[in-house]
Amino acid sequence: MSKAEILAELPRLQLADRREIFERICELEDRELANGSQPDAAEMALLDRELANFQDNPGAGSSWSEVEARLRQNKPV
Repeated sequence: MSKAEILAELPRLQLADRREIFERICELEDRELANGSQPDAAEMALLDRELANFQDNPGAGSSWSEVEARLRQNKPV
């Protein structure tokens, strides 16, 4: 199956199936990173920009606990 065929089929899949595919892709990415794979030039440029932004203003962001609390407040019960 070609990449174009896979991409065309994705919208037809059920949500659970798309999530399973997404999780599998993430596992493959994690494995590659764990085996020494490096970010490409565009990813490295993004990481460098984000690091520079953080170094210029380290207090501008939120802690994970703050983000998680905001997410949980907006989550339906």
